[in-house]
Amino acid sequence: MATLASEQVRPGIGTFERFLSVWVALCIVTGIALGHALPGLFASIAMAEVARVNLVVAALIWLMIVPMLLKIDFGALGSVRQHWKGVGVTLFINWAVKPFSMAALGALFIGWLFAPLLPAGEGPSYIAGLILLAAAPCTAMVFVWSNLCDGEPTYTLSQVALNDVLMVFLFAPLVALLLGVASVTVPWNTLLLSVVLYIVVPVIVAQLIRRGILASGGQPALDRLLARLGPVSLVALLATLVLLFGFQGAQILAQPLVIALLAVPILIQVYLNAGLAYWLSRRFGVAWCVAAPAALIGASNFFELAVAAAISLFGLNSGAALATVVGVLVEVPVMLSVVSIVKRSRGWYERGAPA
Repeated sequence: MATLASEQVRPGIGTFERFLSVWVALCIVTGIALGHALPGLFASIAMAEVARVNLVVAALIWLMIVPMLLKIDFGALGSVRQHWKGVGVTLFINWAVKPFSMAALGALFIGWLFAPLLPAGEGPSYIAGLILLAAAPCTAMVFVWSNLCDGEPTYTLSQVALNDVLMVFLFAPLVALLLGVASVTVPWNTLLLSVVLYIVVPVIVAQLIRRGILASGGQPALDRLLARLGPVSLVALLATLVLLFGFQGAQILAQPLVIALLAVPILIQVYLNAGLAYWLSRRFGVAWCVAAPAALIGASNFFELAVAAAISLFGLNSGAALATVVGVLVEVPVMLSVVSIVKRSRGWYERGAPA
């Protein structure tokens, strides 16, 4: 099963995914325009909540996450030991470095350097969104990045599966700890509800569907289903962005520098953690085909979960939700640049890596 699942990591990035940043930018413009043209509609959507969970956004998040989780074979966890050094490096970056480095960068840039340029009182909310963005390592998009840099598919699959398991147990405590340090009140009930709603339940549902499809039609049937559902995930993502920017439009127009300023710590965080993961892999003698995806997994974020958690915890109109959306905006072009860097530096990496 792990071998078959590993093979599905190999498809290349499609045209739609390659220009995801363009579609995101168009959604920003569309959302802002619709927010001004149809304020009543967006107000009605905002009121469709149960226990602080917006039902419309929750449905869209599920349409994003479940098709992506269908790609993951938790049976691949058995192959972790084959690449234990690479797995160790990525786990260290994902759980011991990235969330804390983002909290520090957020405090430095958003809480201090850029504070005079940001809307008054929004700094803690923006920092909270950045923390949520960094606290969950990426899942599905990592398959694309790994394929683009010819990464080892078995390692990529096993690392993603392991991170998904760890997120169930570590995401809520880690976020609560860092939000507490950032002096943001943590609504524990809402945070735990977010973990259950956007991690635990989707993982269970996706695995039940995956097993049922494999039992009835095998890998070809699963591949056909994933091909049909792929566009659904992206359309749901873009629809969510239209909603978010419909609510955030007035603030964005009043403060056009906000998005650019929020992007600064995100960009630094990506290159910092990718570089650290790549360097550590080289120091420990990890093969380049593992080190390349290790750098990418260490740098990228599970922005679907971050957006959902930010909305649940702080609301659709919050600075936290906006900060996570900025993460979506910069994710694709920045990660493509990291792919280019690791591919161009392969000769340097292999010359210096211990035998």
